[in-house]
Amino acid sequence: MANESVTPEWDIFFQTNPAPPDINLEETRITDFLTGSSSTDNPRQPMCLVTSGGTTVPLEVNTVRFVDNFSAGTRGSASAEYFLEAGYKVIFLHREKSLLPYARHLDTYQLMQDMSITESGNIVISGDYGRLSSVIEKRKKYSRSFLQIKFTSLSSYLWLLKLATILLSEYSQKSNISCLLYLAAAVSDFYVPASQLPVHKIQSSQGPPSVQLSLVPKMLRPLVSQWAKKCLVVSFKLETDPDILLSKSKAALDKYGHDLVIGNILETRKKEVVFMYKDGSHEKVEISDKEITDGVEIEVKIIQKLLKLHHYQTV
Repeated sequence: MANESVTPEWDIFFQTNPAPPDINLEETRITDFLTGSSSTDNPRQPMCLVTSGGTTVPLEVNTVRFVDNFSAGTRGSASAEYFLEAGYKVIFLHREKSLLPYARHLDTYQLMQDMSITESGNIVISGDYGRLSSVIEKRKKYSRSFLQIKFTSLSSYLWLLKLATILLSEYSQKSNISCLLYLAAAVSDFYVPASQLPVHKIQSSQGPPSVQLSLVPKMLRPLVSQWAKKCLVVSFKLETDPDILLSKSKAALDKYGHDLVIGNILETRKKEVVFMYKDGSHEKVEISDKEITDGVEIEVKIIQKLLKLHHYQTV
């Protein structure tokens, strides 16, 4: 008896969890952004996809309650800035209401407190906002090289990740422009399949709900082997136990076959990370206490090192 072909688990996920309703609009936006590169000052700009923020796992179709992932989007938003300033075009796939490049520098509450309106109707800002003009100038300067795509749920993230990766990879191969995937989003390992979600809000009067979570298919496998051809792929591994960080990072590279894992420990993630390479070698990237005091972010050094690696692989 002939063996029947087995449908990959990631294909089953996309067959059973509907795409976000605006996915066709987002496809048009990404395509226009990529093909618009010929009209910029540098049509040979390298391109990257940066993912950022956590993913929600809804517990109802009409979602009131959900399980969330810990992430404010700090690393992704900071890294996107440094990619832009290094000359990249950036597709920024981010959790809705998470931190955004450049806007992350502003304390909006304090800014509103310091605003007043004159009798002539002009808005006046008091206080020390010396950096405000610099932030605004940079955001405007790189606006043509930057595209924001929002997600909230795990399902919408994975659909948009697949779409953006395929479009970026196809355009990269067609135009011979190098691309990089920087997967900094905190993606849930568990979810409730759409077929098991109640339509309406779970009622507390019925007692505590019994929630059965399923494992999310490991999307790095099809991303590396099918979606992201000829792109440099960088993933992150966050752990709380330093003793397993290196082994888990190396295991991810062996399993999925991508280019680099950046490992970090929850408590020290803003001060040091570890670059784990395919050959098993690794190196620490860190900033000193003085650099932290001076406002230096570790993402500066992460991106500097990645730029050298990306250039090496594309020359």
